[in-house]
Amino acid sequence: MTSATQHTLGIIGAGNIGSSVARAAVAAGYTVVIANSRGPETLADLIAELGPNASAATAEEAAAKADFALVAVPLHKYRGVPVEPLAGKVVMDANNYYPQRDGRIDALDNNETTTSELLQAHLPTSTVVKAFNNIPAKQIPTDGLPAGDPNRRALPIAGDDADAVAQVAAFLDSIGFDSVNVGTLAESWKVERDTPAYVTRTTAAELRELTQNVTRVQQV
Repeated sequence: MTSATQHTLGIIGAGNIGSSVARAAVAAGYTVVIANSRGPETLADLIAELGPNASAATAEEAAAKADFALVAVPLHKYRGVPVEPLAGKVVMDANNYYPQRDGRIDALDNNETTTSELLQAHLPTSTVVKAFNNIPAKQIPTDGLPAGDPNRRALPIAGDDADAVAQVAAFLDSIGFDSVNVGTLAESWKVERDTPAYVTRTTAAELRELTQNVTRVQQV
């Protein structure tokens, strides 16, 4: 069941992750407003698939209509995420750093920050929570299971605000996933590429085990 006060999910980025989260959210009863960089008219097929509870918009419109949001754009495009319409809102960050796609980012190469901290700095009036970065996109709408199922998949989340983390955990629960809080945004690297938990299917207990005593490697 969705929350009446957090019912509309704005998705910025309609690629594999964004469209897959949209499918899961619509199936769980949420209203979805989704945007890409090419314009709402290019999303006609996806909206037809998603049905009447989904609509396409510009990034600014999706952000403005959202009760909470997901940013699922390639990392090198994060500065294009609208700031003002997301003020006061929880924003889920699905970014991963791939230098061959994003170009070199010294602060990430030197482990001085994380992708989610970069997005948080860009969105100073929003509250960023890391989510959906370590699950293959196609599994998001298919792997959900009822609460209490012993094989229920757990997804990691990270954030600096307890209420925001709880809100994202509730959203994950509503689409069929347990969640494991792996720490602050500064600790969100624990579930990014080249870590044991990255794109690994785990239960909550298994995920907690995999995120203990993780060594942060230099980005290559």
